[in-house]
Amino acid sequence: MGSPPEPLNQLCRTYIYAIHGYFLEKILGVLVGEESPFQRAGSLGSFLVYGCCGLSMEYIYLGLRNECCLLTRCILYVSCIYSWEFGAGGLLSLFGACPWDYSEYSFNLLGLVALEFFLFWFVGALLLEKLVVCNTLRLLLGEAWKAKKKPMPKFALKDD
Repeated sequence: MGSPPEPLNQLCRTYIYAIHGYFLEKILGVLVGEESPFQRAGSLGSFLVYGCCGLSMEYIYLGLRNECCLLTRCILYVSCIYSWEFGAGGLLSLFGACPWDYSEYSFNLLGLVALEFFLFWFVGALLLEKLVVCNTLRLLLGEAWKAKKKPMPKFALKDD
């Protein structure tokens, strides 16, 4: 018949997590009242951060799903998000390419992270685990679908 389906590879999963992060960024822009968040393009740097952070959170999920309660995992996820945001933001800032700046918030650290977003990241991490990670890990790739070839109908004039 064919080879059995296999799970998505790491690159495909990272891409899914990057898309999820991108749309969360846009939703956050709407929630904080940013003008036209969907017209502002996300940078390649932030897309990579979202994908790598999502993959890191997947590993936390796989390692701790039977060891820790959901609340503990979500707190670890938020810690992971803040670590990635701070580290990647610092690195991108060196090149003048950091797409976010939280300097205007009261509880910010060097303008790279803001504690005011803890609840948003907590809910985002919960959704990531329950909706994105769990379902992404269940996706399987099989052989490409090919339609069965059917004979072409023959058209002929009968009784003229």
